[in-house]
Amino acid sequence: MTPAFLAQIVKRYEGTRLGRQELNAEVLEDVPGALWNRKRLEELRWPHFKAVPELVRIVVAIDPAASSNEDADETGIILAGKDANGTGYVLGDYSGRYTPTQWAGHAIALYREHKADRIVAEVNNGGEMVENTLRMVDRNVAFTAVHASRGKVIRAEPVAALYEQRPGRVWHVGSFPRLEDQMCGFTTDFDRKTAGFSPDRVDALVWAFTDLLVEPMASEGLFELYRREHAAKLAAKAEREKKPPSPPQPGSMEWFEMMKKKQTGE
Repeated sequence: MTPAFLAQIVKRYEGTRLGRQELNAEVLEDVPGALWNRKRLEELRWPHFKAVPELVRIVVAIDPAASSNEDADETGIILAGKDANGTGYVLGDYSGRYTPTQWAGHAIALYREHKADRIVAEVNNGGEMVENTLRMVDRNVAFTAVHASRGKVIRAEPVAALYEQRPGRVWHVGSFPRLEDQMCGFTTDFDRKTAGFSPDRVDALVWAFTDLLVEPMASEGLFELYRREHAAKLAAKAEREKKPPSPPQPGSMEWFEMMKKKQTGE
């Protein structure tokens, strides 16, 4: 194989599932119960020879880490856009472990370079600090604060559903291995301690396409209130229906311990 031919192959397949398996000898398997799968993501890889349609809206989405020490989570930064037909495009994954001034600088640079319409950022961890940090870099940046009032999986499901729409409602313009690894490991019962990672890149992706593509549900606030009330009722019912523990069998160690406590008045 000539170096020129090898360079062509690497350029075409590097970062894709096929390339990672054949060029890097990685074993990539789907996780049962994940909201995304690798086969579908490969189907939604925008052809490298084809120009992306003109985009009518572009956003930079940020999921800021709560701290910036060496053990901190990454800050998710995703650049995404949509065309006039309402099709979404992942344009870049710029996530990493940054200080607040670093992620703000990166986000503003992307905002300017790509003439983005807005920066969208989750503020649950940082509150006003997130917006203030961005405005220290650019006081006039268009900014929307978003609040995570529901669980990660509930927020992600409408975006994951967009990926299942055919022929293609969302496309990845390029390969984003670390983002796609998180997506394909993000299960309906996701637990960061069990998984061993925080899905910061997925969170930023979800915020981006929630802003760009997800249609707000009519009376969503009222629906959420009813959903929470129903969940609370189910939890209370389950608590009431718990059976009392069976008394220990006479002669067992537990029975002797119970009798001893009765005699001593404990």
